[in-house]
Amino acid sequence: MLLYIVRHGDPDYVNDTLTERGKLQAEAVGKRIAHAKVDKIFSSPMGRAKETAAPACRLLGLECNVEEWAHEIEEERLTPFPDGEMKSVTYVQNTYYRENGNMDLGFYKAFECQGFKESGMEGISKYIWEKGDEFLERLGYKYENGIYRIIKPNNEKIALFCHTAMARAWLSHLLHIPINIMWASFMYTHTGVTVIEFKNNENGVTAPTCLCFSDIGHLYSEKLDMKHDNSIEI
Repeated sequence: MLLYIVRHGDPDYVNDTLTERGKLQAEAVGKRIAHAKVDKIFSSPMGRAKETAAPACRLLGLECNVEEWAHEIEEERLTPFPDGEMKSVTYVQNTYYRENGNMDLGFYKAFECQGFKESGMEGISKYIWEKGDEFLERLGYKYENGIYRIIKPNNEKIALFCHTAMARAWLSHLLHIPINIMWASFMYTHTGVTVIEFKNNENGVTAPTCLCFSDIGHLYSEKLDMKHDNSIEI
């Protein structure tokens, strides 16, 4: 099985929709998902994710299946670290997540990292991990002690349209990357596509492999700008 985890397009956060730029991005990524011949499409319940999924659904003639657990992380990601003012953990300078031994905390102690321990990220991340594993079990892969038992081999391509914080929290679990390192070192951009392979091994178990992360080649193909989150031209 191939799992496509797609961030929404450039958003109008106030109205939970896409900007005109975001709509063009959605059309571009829709063509990419259609070209990949994705079999099933899922989305966060939020408007900007469903609107991004719409072109792919239209082009493939598929329905958009809503996954409530894929909602964006909101208040839980707020932290007063390091200056006492509440902000997203994303806006904390990434050096804090690596310095003073934080880089060596390991997966299970990563929520002790400064910035994360003052937030609600541990609880919401573990919720996403649990619900994400339930989602994968419905698709044929049951989580067991770090690997996935193949209940029913799945050769489909599955797309989930969602959000940057939610996706990185889930990828932390799927790829066993400590949450502080995920936040320090990996950033999603608008309509970035991450592809995860669940290989149907003959011995009946599998583990997710990242084939690409936050790829935006579809924007280049459609001659759209390549600005990461409207800021850095990449």
